[in-house]
Amino acid sequence: MDTDSDSDREKTMHADLVVIGFGKGGKTVAGRMGALGKRVVMIEASDRMYGGTCPNVGCVPTKALVHHSGKRRPDDPPQEFYAHAVNQVQELTALFRAGNYEALNGADTVTVITGRASFTDAHTVVVGEGADRITVTGDIILISTGSEPVIPDIPGLRDNPRTVTSTQLIEQTLLPERLAIIGGGYLGIEFAAIYRRFGSQVTVFETAPKIFGREDDDVAAAAEAILVDEGVQILSGSRVTEVRDGGSAATVVYERDGVGASIEVDAVLAAAGRAPVTKGLGLAAAGVLTTERGAVAVDEYLRTSQPHIFALGDVNGGPQFTYVSLDDSRIVLDQLVGNGMRTTTDRVAVPHTLFMTPPLATVGLTEKQARAAGHRVKITSQPVAEIVAMPRAYAVEETRGLMKFVIDAESDRILGAALLSVDAQELINTVALAMRHGITATDLRDAIYTHPSSTEAFNDVLGAIVRIDEPETTQA
Repeated sequence: MDTDSDSDREKTMHADLVVIGFGKGGKTVAGRMGALGKRVVMIEASDRMYGGTCPNVGCVPTKALVHHSGKRRPDDPPQEFYAHAVNQVQELTALFRAGNYEALNGADTVTVITGRASFTDAHTVVVGEGADRITVTGDIILISTGSEPVIPDIPGLRDNPRTVTSTQLIEQTLLPERLAIIGGGYLGIEFAAIYRRFGSQVTVFETAPKIFGREDDDVAAAAEAILVDEGVQILSGSRVTEVRDGGSAATVVYERDGVGASIEVDAVLAAAGRAPVTKGLGLAAAGVLTTERGAVAVDEYLRTSQPHIFALGDVNGGPQFTYVSLDDSRIVLDQLVGNGMRTTTDRVAVPHTLFMTPPLATVGLTEKQARAAGHRVKITSQPVAEIVAMPRAYAVEETRGLMKFVIDAESDRILGAALLSVDAQELINTVALAMRHGITATDLRDAIYTHPSSTEAFNDVLGAIVRIDEPETTQA
Protein backbone atom coordinates (compact mmCIF):
# COMPACT_ATOMS: atom_id res chain seq x y z
CA MET A 1 0.00 0.00 0.00
CA ASP A 2 1.36 3.42 -0.97
CA THR A 3 0.88 6.46 1.29
CA ASP A 4 0.83 10.04 -0.02
CA SER A 5 2.77 12.71 1.86
CA ASP A 6 0.08 15.40 1.59
CA SER A 7 -1.59 16.94 4.63
CA ASP A 8 -4.49 14.51 4.59
CA ARG A 9 -2.11 11.55 4.51
CA GLU A 10 -4.49 9.93 2.08
CA LYS A 11 -3.75 6.28 1.35
CA THR A 12 -3.70 5.24 -2.29
CA MET A 13 -3.56 1.88 -3.98
CA HIS A 14 -3.48 0.63 -7.53
CA ALA A 15 -4.64 -2.81 -8.64
CA ASP A 16 -4.95 -4.78 -11.82
CA LEU A 17 -8.45 -5.71 -10.66
CA VAL A 18 -10.78 -3.94 -8.23
CA VAL A 19 -13.88 -5.81 -7.06
CA ILE A 20 -16.68 -3.93 -5.30
CA GLY A 21 -18.76 -6.40 -3.29
CA PHE A 22 -17.92 -9.87 -1.98
CA GLY A 23 -20.61 -11.66 -4.00
CA LYS A 24 -20.19 -15.08 -5.56
CA GLY A 25 -19.29 -13.83 -9.02
CA GLY A 26 -16.89 -11.13 -7.85
CA LYS A 27 -15.05 -13.25 -5.31
CA THR A 28 -14.61 -16.08 -7.83
CA VAL A 29 -12.99 -13.75 -10.36
CA ALA A 30 -10.90 -12.15 -7.61
CA GLY A 31 -9.60 -15.51 -6.43
CA ARG A 32 -8.75 -16.70 -9.92
CA MET A 33 -7.01 -13.49 -10.95
CA GLY A 34 -5.09 -13.40 -7.68
CA ALA A 35 -3.92 -16.97 -8.28
CA LEU A 36 -2.64 -15.84 -11.68
CA GLY A 37 -0.47 -13.23 -9.97
CA LYS A 38 -2.62 -10.20 -10.62
CA ARG A 39 -2.86 -7.51 -7.96
CA VAL A 40 -6.46 -7.60 -6.66
CA VAL A 41 -8.33 -5.36 -4.24
CA MET A 42 -11.66 -6.62 -2.88
CA ILE A 43 -13.87 -3.97 -1.25
CA GLU A 44 -16.78 -5.09 0.95
CA ALA A 45 -19.08 -2.69 2.77
CA SER A 46 -19.78 -4.93 5.79
CA ASP A 47 -17.63 -7.30 7.81
CA ARG A 48 -20.74 -9.48 8.14
CA MET A 49 -20.99 -10.01 4.38
CA TYR A 50 -17.64 -11.59 3.49
CA GLY A 51 -18.61 -14.19 0.92
CA GLY A 52 -21.73 -12.36 -0.23
CA THR A 53 -25.45 -12.92 0.27
CA CYS A 54 -25.53 -16.71 -0.06
CA PRO A 55 -23.41 -17.85 2.92
CA ASN A 56 -24.48 -14.99 5.19
CA VAL A 57 -28.15 -14.10 4.73
CA GLY A 58 -29.31 -16.16 1.76
CA CYS A 59 -28.97 -19.76 0.60
CA VAL A 60 -26.92 -21.24 3.44
CA PRO A 61 -28.84 -19.94 6.49
CA THR A 62 -32.29 -20.31 4.95
CA LYS A 63 -31.68 -23.86 3.73
CA ALA A 64 -30.11 -24.70 7.09
CA LEU A 65 -33.33 -23.48 8.70
CA VAL A 66 -35.31 -25.69 6.32
CA HIS A 67 -33.26 -28.62 7.64
CA HIS A 68 -33.66 -27.68 11.30
CA SER A 69 -37.39 -26.99 10.99
CA GLY A 70 -37.89 -30.51 9.66
CA LYS A 71 -36.19 -32.00 12.72
CA ARG A 72 -38.62 -30.52 15.27
CA ARG A 73 -40.71 -33.18 17.01
CA PRO A 74 -44.25 -32.49 18.23
CA ASP A 75 -43.15 -32.35 21.87
CA ASP A 76 -40.20 -29.99 21.27
CA PRO A 77 -40.98 -26.53 22.71
CA PRO A 78 -41.20 -24.31 19.59
CA GLN A 79 -39.49 -21.24 21.06
CA GLU A 80 -36.60 -23.13 22.65
CA PHE A 81 -36.09 -25.33 19.60
CA TYR A 82 -36.15 -22.35 17.25
CA ALA A 83 -33.67 -20.28 19.27
CA HIS A 84 -31.27 -23.22 19.34
CA ALA A 85 -31.61 -23.66 15.57
CA VAL A 86 -30.95 -19.97 14.87
CA ASN A 87 -27.84 -20.02 17.05
CA GLN A 88 -26.53 -23.09 15.26
CA VAL A 89 -27.18 -21.51 11.88
CA GLN A 90 -25.42 -18.30 12.91
CA GLU A 91 -22.39 -20.33 13.99
CA LEU A 92 -22.40 -21.91 10.54
CA THR A 93 -22.59 -18.59 8.72
CA ALA A 94 -19.78 -17.19 10.88
CA LEU A 95 -17.62 -20.16 9.88
CA PHE A 96 -18.36 -19.61 6.20
CA ARG A 97 -17.76 -15.87 6.53
CA ALA A 98 -14.34 -16.35 8.11
CA GLY A 99 -13.41 -18.93 5.49
CA ASN A 100 -14.37 -16.63 2.63
CA TYR A 101 -12.36 -13.75 4.11
CA GLU A 102 -9.25 -15.82 4.65
CA ALA A 103 -9.50 -17.44 1.21
CA LEU A 104 -9.00 -14.04 -0.39
CA ASN A 105 -7.16 -11.90 2.13
CA GLY A 106 -4.77 -14.75 2.88
CA ALA A 107 -3.48 -14.68 -0.69
CA ASP A 108 -0.32 -12.67 -1.26
CA THR A 109 -1.79 -10.86 -4.26
CA VAL A 110 -5.22 -9.99 -2.78
CA THR A 111 -6.14 -7.26 -0.28
CA VAL A 112 -9.58 -7.04 1.32
CA ILE A 113 -10.77 -3.58 2.37
CA THR A 114 -13.88 -3.20 4.52
CA GLY A 115 -15.87 -0.06 3.81
CA ARG A 116 -18.28 1.51 1.35
CA ALA A 117 -16.87 2.22 -2.08
CA SER A 118 -17.89 5.04 -4.39
CA PHE A 119 -16.62 5.89 -7.86
CA THR A 120 -14.99 9.27 -8.44
CA ASP A 121 -14.21 8.49 -12.07
CA ALA A 122 -14.21 5.48 -14.36
CA HIS A 123 -10.97 4.05 -12.93
CA THR A 124 -11.09 5.29 -9.33
CA VAL A 125 -13.08 4.50 -6.21
CA VAL A 126 -12.77 5.89 -2.71
CA VAL A 127 -13.43 3.98 0.50
CA GLY A 128 -14.07 5.63 3.88
CA GLU A 129 -13.69 9.25 4.94
CA GLY A 130 -11.18 11.57 6.54
CA ALA A 131 -8.02 9.94 7.84
CA ASP A 132 -9.47 6.52 6.98
CA ARG A 133 -10.09 7.42 3.35
CA ILE A 134 -8.45 5.12 0.80
CA THR A 135 -8.30 5.85 -2.92
CA VAL A 136 -8.11 2.78 -5.13
CA THR A 137 -7.49 2.83 -8.86
CA GLY A 138 -7.92 -0.18 -11.08
CA ASP A 139 -7.37 -1.25 -14.66
CA ILE A 140 -10.43 -3.53 -14.49
CA ILE A 141 -13.32 -2.99 -12.07
CA LEU A 142 -16.08 -5.43 -11.16
CA ILE A 143 -19.35 -4.42 -9.52
CA SER A 144 -20.65 -7.32 -7.45
CA THR A 145 -22.75 -5.66 -4.75
CA GLY A 146 -25.75 -7.98 -4.98
CA SER A 147 -29.30 -7.15 -3.97
CA GLU A 148 -31.27 -6.22 -0.88
CA PRO A 149 -34.85 -6.85 0.32
CA VAL A 150 -37.58 -4.55 -0.96
CA ILE A 151 -40.16 -3.20 1.48
CA PRO A 152 -43.39 -2.39 -0.41
CA ASP A 153 -44.85 1.10 -0.20
CA ILE A 154 -47.75 0.10 2.05
CA PRO A 155 -48.91 2.65 4.65
CA GLY A 156 -47.43 1.84 8.04
CA LEU A 157 -45.31 -1.08 6.86
CA ARG A 158 -41.85 0.43 6.64
CA ASP A 159 -41.93 2.15 10.03
CA ASN A 160 -43.72 -0.58 11.96
CA PRO A 161 -41.44 -2.03 14.68
CA ARG A 162 -42.75 -5.51 13.88
CA THR A 163 -41.85 -5.35 10.20
CA VAL A 164 -38.82 -7.47 9.30
CA THR A 165 -36.89 -8.37 6.17
CA SER A 166 -35.72 -11.91 5.54
CA THR A 167 -32.24 -10.92 6.70
CA GLN A 168 -33.55 -9.64 10.03
CA LEU A 169 -35.95 -12.52 10.63
CA ILE A 170 -33.39 -15.31 10.33
CA GLU A 171 -31.11 -13.62 12.85
CA GLN A 172 -33.79 -13.19 15.54
CA THR A 173 -33.99 -15.90 18.18
CA LEU A 174 -37.58 -15.05 19.11
CA LEU A 175 -39.99 -17.20 17.14
CA PRO A 176 -43.05 -15.16 16.09
CA GLU A 177 -46.15 -16.98 17.26
CA ARG A 178 -48.12 -15.34 14.42
CA LEU A 179 -46.29 -14.41 11.23
CA ALA A 180 -47.72 -12.49 8.28
CA ILE A 181 -45.82 -12.71 4.99
CA ILE A 182 -46.46 -10.08 2.34
CA GLY A 183 -45.54 -11.71 -0.96
CA GLY A 184 -46.17 -15.24 -2.23
CA GLY A 185 -43.13 -15.65 -4.46
CA TYR A 186 -40.14 -17.95 -3.91
CA LEU A 187 -38.96 -16.09 -0.82
CA GLY A 188 -42.39 -15.79 0.78
CA ILE A 189 -43.30 -19.44 0.23
CA GLU A 190 -39.96 -20.76 1.50
CA PHE A 191 -40.28 -18.72 4.69
CA ALA A 192 -43.91 -19.77 5.10
CA ALA A 193 -42.90 -23.43 4.97
CA ILE A 194 -39.95 -22.93 7.33
CA TYR A 195 -41.75 -20.97 10.02
CA ARG A 196 -44.89 -23.10 9.95
CA ARG A 197 -42.72 -26.14 10.65
CA PHE A 198 -41.06 -24.31 13.51
CA GLY A 199 -44.52 -23.74 14.98
CA SER A 200 -45.60 -20.28 13.85
CA GLN A 201 -49.11 -19.55 12.64
CA VAL A 202 -48.37 -18.32 9.11
CA THR A 203 -50.53 -16.22 6.80
CA VAL A 204 -49.34 -15.42 3.27
CA PHE A 205 -50.75 -12.41 1.41
CA GLU A 206 -50.42 -12.56 -2.38
CA THR A 207 -51.95 -10.06 -4.81
CA ALA A 208 -52.03 -12.53 -7.73
CA PRO A 209 -55.08 -14.80 -8.11
CA LYS A 210 -52.99 -17.78 -7.01
CA ILE A 211 -49.51 -18.66 -5.82
CA PHE A 212 -47.17 -20.60 -8.10
CA GLY A 213 -48.68 -18.66 -10.96
CA ARG A 214 -45.81 -19.49 -13.33
CA GLU A 215 -46.44 -23.23 -13.00
CA ASP A 216 -49.02 -25.44 -14.69
CA ASP A 217 -52.29 -25.73 -12.78
CA ASP A 218 -51.72 -29.34 -11.70
CA VAL A 219 -48.25 -28.60 -10.31
CA ALA A 220 -49.42 -25.41 -8.59
CA ALA A 221 -52.39 -27.21 -7.01
CA ALA A 222 -50.19 -30.03 -5.68
CA ALA A 223 -47.66 -27.61 -4.18
CA GLU A 224 -50.31 -25.38 -2.63
CA ALA A 225 -52.10 -28.41 -1.16
CA ILE A 226 -48.93 -29.41 0.68
CA LEU A 227 -48.62 -25.97 2.25
CA VAL A 228 -52.28 -25.82 3.20
CA ASP A 229 -52.17 -29.32 4.70
CA GLU A 230 -49.28 -28.18 6.88
CA GLY A 231 -51.38 -25.31 8.17
CA VAL A 232 -50.19 -22.34 6.10
CA GLN A 233 -53.02 -19.90 5.42
CA ILE A 234 -52.74 -18.56 1.88
CA LEU A 235 -54.75 -15.46 1.01
CA SER A 236 -54.24 -15.17 -2.74
CA GLY A 237 -56.00 -12.35 -4.53
CA SER A 238 -55.56 -10.15 -1.48
CA ARG A 239 -54.17 -6.63 -1.15
CA VAL A 240 -52.62 -5.37 2.06
CA THR A 241 -53.73 -1.76 2.48
CA GLU A 242 -52.18 -0.85 5.83
CA VAL A 243 -50.09 -2.19 8.68
CA ARG A 244 -50.89 -0.67 12.07
CA ASP A 245 -48.73 -0.69 15.18
CA GLY A 246 -50.73 -1.93 18.13
CA GLY A 247 -47.93 -2.08 20.67
CA SER A 248 -48.18 -5.75 21.61
CA ALA A 249 -48.99 -6.76 18.03
CA ALA A 250 -49.22 -5.46 14.48
CA THR A 251 -52.52 -5.30 12.66
CA VAL A 252 -52.46 -6.18 8.97
CA VAL A 253 -55.40 -4.63 7.14
CA TYR A 254 -56.29 -6.12 3.76
CA GLU A 255 -58.94 -6.45 1.07
CA ARG A 256 -59.98 -9.69 -0.60
CA ASP A 257 -62.84 -10.18 -3.03
CA GLY A 258 -63.96 -6.64 -2.29
CA VAL A 259 -64.24 -7.31 1.43
CA GLY A 260 -62.03 -5.64 4.04
CA ALA A 261 -60.56 -7.60 6.93
CA SER A 262 -57.62 -7.58 9.34
CA ILE A 263 -55.50 -9.89 11.46
CA GLU A 264 -53.15 -9.36 14.37
CA VAL A 265 -49.64 -10.78 14.13
CA ASP A 266 -46.36 -10.71 16.02
CA ALA A 267 -44.19 -10.11 12.95
CA VAL A 268 -44.68 -8.98 9.36
CA LEU A 269 -42.20 -10.29 6.80
CA ALA A 270 -41.79 -8.08 3.74
CA ALA A 271 -41.15 -10.65 1.02
CA ALA A 272 -41.83 -8.61 -2.11
CA GLY A 273 -38.52 -9.36 -3.78
CA ARG A 274 -35.02 -7.91 -3.84
CA ALA A 275 -33.53 -4.89 -5.64
CA PRO A 276 -29.99 -4.33 -6.95
CA VAL A 277 -27.68 -2.53 -4.51
CA THR A 278 -26.41 0.54 -6.37
CA LYS A 279 -27.16 3.40 -4.01
CA GLY A 280 -24.06 5.36 -3.06
CA LEU A 281 -21.82 3.69 -5.64
CA GLY A 282 -21.39 6.91 -7.63
CA LEU A 283 -22.13 5.16 -10.90
CA ALA A 284 -22.79 8.45 -12.69
CA ALA A 285 -19.29 9.65 -11.87
CA ALA A 286 -17.94 6.51 -13.54
CA GLY A 287 -20.20 6.86 -16.57
CA VAL A 288 -21.93 3.56 -15.75
CA LEU A 289 -25.55 3.40 -16.90
CA THR A 290 -28.42 1.70 -15.09
CA THR A 291 -31.70 0.21 -16.28
CA GLU A 292 -35.21 1.49 -15.54
CA ARG A 293 -35.34 -0.97 -12.63
CA GLY A 294 -32.12 0.33 -11.13
CA ALA A 295 -29.82 -2.51 -12.14
CA VAL A 296 -26.42 -1.91 -13.68
CA ALA A 297 -26.92 -2.18 -17.44
CA VAL A 298 -24.72 -4.82 -19.09
CA ASP A 299 -24.35 -6.52 -22.45
CA GLU A 300 -24.18 -10.27 -23.03
CA TYR A 301 -20.51 -10.21 -21.95
CA LEU A 302 -21.51 -8.46 -18.69
CA ARG A 303 -19.67 -5.29 -19.70
CA THR A 304 -21.24 -2.04 -18.57
CA SER A 305 -21.31 1.19 -20.57
CA GLN A 306 -17.62 1.40 -19.62
CA PRO A 307 -15.84 -1.50 -21.35
CA HIS A 308 -13.38 -2.08 -18.48
CA ILE A 309 -16.15 -2.23 -15.86
CA PHE A 310 -18.23 -5.39 -15.46
CA ALA A 311 -21.28 -6.13 -13.29
CA LEU A 312 -21.91 -9.63 -11.91
CA GLY A 313 -24.71 -11.26 -9.96
CA ASP A 314 -27.95 -9.71 -8.73
CA VAL A 315 -26.74 -6.15 -9.32
CA ASN A 316 -26.90 -6.60 -13.11
CA GLY A 317 -30.61 -7.40 -13.09
CA GLY A 318 -30.29 -11.03 -14.19
CA PRO A 319 -31.79 -14.06 -12.42
CA GLN A 320 -31.15 -13.74 -8.69
CA PHE A 321 -29.46 -17.06 -8.05
CA THR A 322 -25.98 -17.77 -6.68
CA TYR A 323 -25.27 -20.29 -9.42
CA VAL A 324 -26.07 -17.69 -12.08
CA SER A 325 -23.62 -15.33 -10.38
CA LEU A 326 -21.05 -18.12 -10.55
CA ASP A 327 -21.71 -18.45 -14.26
CA ASP A 328 -21.30 -14.67 -14.55
CA SER A 329 -17.77 -15.15 -13.19
CA ARG A 330 -17.03 -17.64 -15.97
CA ILE A 331 -18.15 -15.12 -18.59
CA VAL A 332 -15.99 -12.36 -17.12
CA LEU A 333 -12.97 -14.62 -16.69
CA ASP A 334 -13.35 -15.67 -20.32
CA GLN A 335 -13.12 -11.98 -21.20
CA LEU A 336 -10.09 -11.38 -19.00
CA VAL A 337 -8.01 -14.52 -19.52
CA GLY A 338 -9.91 -16.63 -22.05
CA ASN A 339 -10.98 -16.37 -25.67
CA GLY A 340 -13.82 -13.93 -24.95
CA MET A 341 -16.53 -16.05 -26.57
CA ARG A 342 -18.70 -17.02 -23.60
CA THR A 343 -21.91 -14.98 -23.12
CA THR A 344 -25.16 -15.00 -21.20
CA THR A 345 -26.89 -16.28 -24.35
CA ASP A 346 -25.08 -19.59 -23.90
CA ARG A 347 -27.24 -20.45 -20.90
CA VAL A 348 -29.68 -23.23 -21.69
CA ALA A 349 -31.99 -25.16 -19.36
CA VAL A 350 -31.14 -23.29 -16.16
CA PRO A 351 -32.93 -25.05 -13.27
CA HIS A 352 -34.62 -23.46 -10.25
CA THR A 353 -35.64 -24.83 -6.87
CA LEU A 354 -38.12 -23.53 -4.34
CA PHE A 355 -37.10 -25.04 -1.00
CA MET A 356 -40.44 -25.85 0.55
CA THR A 357 -40.79 -29.38 1.93
CA PRO A 358 -40.62 -31.33 -0.29
CA PRO A 359 -38.84 -28.96 -2.69
CA LEU A 360 -40.29 -27.86 -6.00
CA ALA A 361 -37.66 -27.87 -8.74
CA THR A 362 -38.32 -26.79 -12.32
CA VAL A 363 -36.47 -26.39 -15.59
CA GLY A 364 -37.43 -25.40 -19.11
CA LEU A 365 -40.97 -24.91 -20.39
CA THR A 366 -44.26 -25.59 -18.67
CA GLU A 367 -46.98 -27.43 -20.55
CA LYS A 368 -48.72 -24.12 -21.25
CA GLN A 369 -45.53 -22.48 -22.49
CA ALA A 370 -44.59 -25.41 -24.72
CA ARG A 371 -47.93 -25.36 -26.50
CA ALA A 372 -47.80 -21.57 -26.81
CA ALA A 373 -44.40 -21.96 -28.46
CA GLY A 374 -45.92 -24.27 -31.08
CA HIS A 375 -44.79 -27.66 -29.80
CA ARG A 376 -46.89 -30.77 -30.07
CA VAL A 377 -46.29 -32.33 -26.69
CA LYS A 378 -46.71 -35.47 -24.71
CA ILE A 379 -47.06 -35.20 -20.95
CA THR A 380 -45.86 -37.74 -18.41
CA SER A 381 -46.87 -37.25 -14.81
CA GLN A 382 -47.19 -39.29 -11.62
CA PRO A 383 -47.79 -38.64 -7.95
CA VAL A 384 -44.66 -39.56 -6.00
CA ALA A 385 -46.68 -41.97 -3.85
CA GLU A 386 -47.50 -43.99 -7.00
CA ILE A 387 -43.99 -44.21 -8.45
CA VAL A 388 -43.13 -47.87 -7.92
CA ALA A 389 -39.46 -47.41 -8.78
CA MET A 390 -38.95 -44.80 -6.04
CA PRO A 391 -38.86 -46.67 -2.72
CA ARG A 392 -36.55 -43.99 -1.33
CA ALA A 393 -39.57 -41.73 -0.90
CA TYR A 394 -41.10 -44.31 1.43
CA ALA A 395 -37.79 -44.99 3.17
CA VAL A 396 -37.42 -41.33 4.17
CA GLU A 397 -41.17 -40.98 4.82
CA GLU A 398 -41.77 -38.26 2.22
CA THR A 399 -44.18 -39.46 -0.45
CA ARG A 400 -45.92 -36.15 -1.12
CA GLY A 401 -45.70 -34.39 -4.47
CA LEU A 402 -45.55 -35.30 -8.11
CA MET A 403 -43.20 -35.44 -11.08
CA LYS A 404 -44.15 -34.03 -14.44
CA PHE A 405 -42.30 -33.91 -17.77
CA VAL A 406 -43.15 -31.95 -20.91
CA ILE A 407 -41.77 -33.74 -23.98
CA ASP A 408 -41.73 -32.81 -27.64
CA ALA A 409 -43.92 -35.44 -29.31
CA GLU A 410 -41.92 -35.49 -32.55
CA SER A 411 -38.31 -35.47 -31.32
CA ASP A 412 -38.74 -37.02 -27.84
CA ARG A 413 -36.65 -34.16 -26.46
CA ILE A 414 -37.45 -32.98 -22.96
CA LEU A 415 -38.84 -29.45 -23.08
CA GLY A 416 -39.34 -28.99 -19.36
CA ALA A 417 -39.97 -30.65 -16.03
CA ALA A 418 -41.50 -29.89 -12.65
CA LEU A 419 -40.39 -32.13 -9.80
CA LEU A 420 -42.18 -31.72 -6.48
CA SER A 421 -40.51 -34.43 -4.45
CA VAL A 422 -37.85 -35.45 -2.01
CA ASP A 423 -34.40 -34.75 -3.54
CA ALA A 424 -35.94 -32.65 -6.30
CA GLN A 425 -33.16 -30.07 -5.92
CA GLU A 426 -30.70 -32.75 -7.02
CA LEU A 427 -32.87 -34.55 -9.57
CA ILE A 428 -33.51 -31.39 -11.55
CA ASN A 429 -29.79 -31.03 -12.31
CA THR A 430 -29.82 -34.40 -14.09
CA VAL A 431 -32.83 -33.35 -16.14
CA ALA A 432 -31.22 -30.01 -17.02
CA LEU A 433 -28.03 -31.77 -18.10
CA ALA A 434 -30.06 -34.10 -20.32
CA MET A 435 -31.85 -31.15 -21.90
CA ARG A 436 -28.60 -29.28 -22.58
CA HIS A 437 -27.06 -32.28 -24.32
CA GLY A 438 -30.07 -33.47 -26.29
CA ILE A 439 -30.64 -36.68 -24.31
CA THR A 440 -34.14 -37.90 -25.11
CA ALA A 441 -36.87 -38.74 -22.64
CA THR A 442 -36.56 -42.39 -23.65
CA ASP A 443 -32.82 -42.35 -22.96
CA LEU A 444 -33.38 -40.82 -19.54
CA ARG A 445 -36.16 -43.32 -18.82
CA ASP A 446 -34.09 -46.37 -19.79
CA ALA A 447 -30.84 -45.36 -18.07
CA ILE A 448 -29.43 -47.43 -15.19
CA TYR A 449 -29.66 -45.72 -11.79
CA THR A 450 -28.55 -46.83 -8.36
CA HIS A 451 -31.13 -48.39 -6.04
CA PRO A 452 -32.77 -47.24 -3.91
CA SER A 453 -32.45 -43.69 -5.17
CA SER A 454 -34.73 -40.88 -6.19
CA THR A 455 -33.23 -40.75 -9.66
CA GLU A 456 -34.65 -44.14 -10.58
CA ALA A 457 -38.09 -42.57 -10.44
CA PHE A 458 -37.34 -41.51 -14.02
CA ASN A 459 -37.68 -45.20 -15.00
CA ASP A 460 -41.36 -45.02 -14.13
CA VAL A 461 -42.55 -41.46 -14.54
CA LEU A 462 -41.12 -40.97 -18.03
CA GLY A 463 -43.24 -43.88 -19.20
CA ALA A 464 -46.40 -42.68 -17.50
CA ILE A 465 -47.98 -40.79 -20.40
CA VAL A 466 -51.13 -39.00 -19.32
CA ARG A 467 -51.85 -37.14 -22.52
CA ILE A 468 -50.38 -36.52 -25.95
CA ASP A 469 -51.33 -33.96 -28.56
CA GLU A 470 -52.72 -35.49 -31.71
CA PRO A 471 -50.83 -34.63 -34.91
CA GLU A 472 -52.46 -32.03 -37.08
CA THR A 473 -54.29 -33.40 -40.08
CA THR A 474 -54.57 -31.74 -43.45
CA GLN A 475 -58.00 -31.75 -45.05
CA ALA A 476 -58.19 -32.57 -48.74
